[in-house]
Amino acid sequence: MSDPDFDLLIKNVRVVRPHGNVAFDADIAVSGGRFAKVAPGIDPTRAKTVFDGRGRLAFPGVVDAHMHSGIYSPLAEDAVSESRAAAMGGVTSSLNYFRTGQYYLNKGGPYAKFYPEVLKISRGRFHVDYGFHLAPMDAKHIDELPMLIDKHGVASFKIFMFYGSHGLHGASNTQRDFLMIGENERYDVAHFEFVMRGLQAARERFPERARQISLSLHCETAEIMTAYTKLVEKDRKLTGLAAYSASRPPHSEGLAVFTAAYLANETALPNINLLHLSSRKALEAAMTMSAVFPHIDFRREVTIGHLMLDIETPAAGRAKVNPPIRPREDVEFLWEALLAGELDWVSSDHACCREEIKAPKRYFGNIWVIKSGFGGTEYLLPALVSEGTRRGMGYNQMARVTSWNPAQRFGLNHKGDIAEGFDADLAIVDPAHSWTIAAADSPSTQGYTPFEGLELSARVDATFLRGMKIFEDGQVLGKPRGEYLHRPTA
Repeated sequence: MSDPDFDLLIKNVRVVRPHGNVAFDADIAVSGGRFAKVAPGIDPTRAKTVFDGRGRLAFPGVVDAHMHSGIYSPLAEDAVSESRAAAMGGVTSSLNYFRTGQYYLNKGGPYAKFYPEVLKISRGRFHVDYGFHLAPMDAKHIDELPMLIDKHGVASFKIFMFYGSHGLHGASNTQRDFLMIGENERYDVAHFEFVMRGLQAARERFPERARQISLSLHCETAEIMTAYTKLVEKDRKLTGLAAYSASRPPHSEGLAVFTAAYLANETALPNINLLHLSSRKALEAAMTMSAVFPHIDFRREVTIGHLMLDIETPAAGRAKVNPPIRPREDVEFLWEALLAGELDWVSSDHACCREEIKAPKRYFGNIWVIKSGFGGTEYLLPALVSEGTRRGMGYNQMARVTSWNPAQRFGLNHKGDIAEGFDADLAIVDPAHSWTIAAADSPSTQGYTPFEGLELSARVDATFLRGMKIFEDGQVLGKPRGEYLHRPTA
């Protein structure tokens, strides 16, 4: 008897590709970690191992393009536990924002010394494939952009626009200490401009990679937020998430989008990602800038948190995040935009923040003391399938905004689709399995979730990473097998 042609055969699934308008019945054969054949009726004797899909949906593995592993807990711990949570949600590629300064590794200095340490800590700890977006915090980091691109395969970078006079959780007068930058450095609009100029110069230096080298921006205006925080704190008519939303008003997002767009035009940097747009004003500003500067390739992101939660959520302070969770009318506007194709991808902005870190018990009702951020990568795909289906969103569009679009933007050229030659990354989804979110069921170490109690109508039953089953029926399987994503990939 001859050796089997395939390592794995996934039989009897409805394949969801990011293109087209239909999920089709087929079998999926895998060889050498890649998809080898997608067709109906593949002979099971040709495979070493057979997995019965039982008529469920096969989505491309999710590319969660916005995570923060290592922000509130040591990276060595977060890499393991939070990538386990990612695998539970059908995520097979985790792209994490990282920077020097407080939180993360709590040190400054050049990336030439800092980033190899990040990679060393990460190696052998992620259950899914992983990569990093980096933030140039000072002038030295701008000089290092070509090195980071060429040597380390970092193809995406970030600016936190609100750090000018605001910290991670609120107003701050100690920015230099927080950012760990030198006395002669300023993290301001001029720095943002020089980052853009430096990145465009790097793109010109590597023209063969330039299409997939981009800059992401967290668009909020520090001065507006600082002033409004003082007003809202004094007024006391608003509390909780409503107060936090008012203290970081939507027009601070919109104004920052305008600034970012103008600087992109001024510096001739064409690849701009506008992160976690949370409000009608922010998205309308983004759409306006696309019309004003049609030569700039703006991409627009929304998070599953901003699509599923509003200021009335019972989670209260546990749902504090930047930019804030907004009123219901903003949530509905984001859904309309997503369905209309005006938002390019959905991410989690996963930042595991354990309850004891989120706020001391005696301060938990104080929205100004509670730390910002929460996890949710494990709910990204099932929540989108559940709520999206209810709103008439097609499966193929779901695959575009969770897999194909972020993979293409961030240089993952062998991920994001179920097609021959692509990495055999899959999420097997039951679209008719009702369940209720409970933090106790998640492998994340967060211990709570703002999504607690939400009823979903779809569940990820199994996740495959490069043809290896890493999650099934509520259990993460095996040791961490994630590989570093040196981008753009071949």
